[in-house]
Amino acid sequence: MRAGRIEVPENVRVYSVGKEKGYSEPRRAIEFYRLLFQILREDRIDVCFSHMIPIFTVLAAPVFKAKGIPIVTWHAHPSLTWILKLAHRLSDRMVTSVATAYPYRHDKLVVIGQGIDTDLFSPDDNVPPDKPPMILCVGRLSPVKDHPTLLKAVYLLRQRWDKPFQVVVLGNPATPRDESYAKVLHAQVKELGLEDIVHFEPAVPMVNLPSWYRRCTVYVNLTPTGSGDKVVWEAMACGKPCLVANEGFQETLGIYAAQLLFRYRDAEQLSDRFLWLLALPQEKRDMIGLYLRERVVKLHSLNHLTDQLLKIFLFLRKRKLQRRQDYEAQKVSDHRK
Repeated sequence: MRAGRIEVPENVRVYSVGKEKGYSEPRRAIEFYRLLFQILREDRIDVCFSHMIPIFTVLAAPVFKAKGIPIVTWHAHPSLTWILKLAHRLSDRMVTSVATAYPYRHDKLVVIGQGIDTDLFSPDDNVPPDKPPMILCVGRLSPVKDHPTLLKAVYLLRQRWDKPFQVVVLGNPATPRDESYAKVLHAQVKELGLEDIVHFEPAVPMVNLPSWYRRCTVYVNLTPTGSGDKVVWEAMACGKPCLVANEGFQETLGIYAAQLLFRYRDAEQLSDRFLWLLALPQEKRDMIGLYLRERVVKLHSLNHLTDQLLKIFLFLRKRKLQRRQDYEAQKVSDHRK
């Protein structure tokens, strides 16, 4: 929809339909088709991959169907709209990070992982965990992140754990509604008397996130089942134990799922999980963290994602060519008759 400053490899081209220029929706639709037909004139397209903008799938589908070009649409979000339903119908395959992140029928769905850069997000023995131990929560300040449950759990933990610890909430509000939400969180911290424990830090560029993950003792994510929050996989890739409310992470958590999952909005249970992890010897926490990293590398690394996508693209291209050959053969057969 929009393009900002772009630094991409030489074999990548980026086109924008003009939202950053203030184009209206009708003008953006016209620009979309202008660019689409230009690309189809200049290039031989094997497969269309539509990422997180299902309206693009819907707009392009009539043209691609006429040309026999298969469509793969990526969607990982709990919101189910009529546009997504139509995009599902028009796509040859739907792909997503985890099954619970796709809210519609699974008849065309292939789960391919999140695509985490496990070279960037990796453990570093030269960066020891902070003292006192840090509980870290990364993500925008938004109601869906359920920070109030975190604050209640921290309040309970302070009553049960007689050693010092700290909590860092890293992220910014993104909308006016989020601004109001952030004010409520600051007020809740003051009301619970957690000013000396809970600290709010502004969001940082992605390249700076690994150092935050490496410094924490425990990572926590409170979003509900139905979305795949990639920051969890990033923290796991850095070798950190992660507590999550989202059951979509169950496969990645593997043998530790029962200990690391907690019920959504259950501050009491989350507090128990914090207490258990903080009381573990460092060697045991490291063992859990390294196991989780291995799971992320296997299921959600960039290499795994691209391998899965390429398998799908190549299969659809082969099917497209086979259908063309069958059509030509049928034409010859009909002509001979």
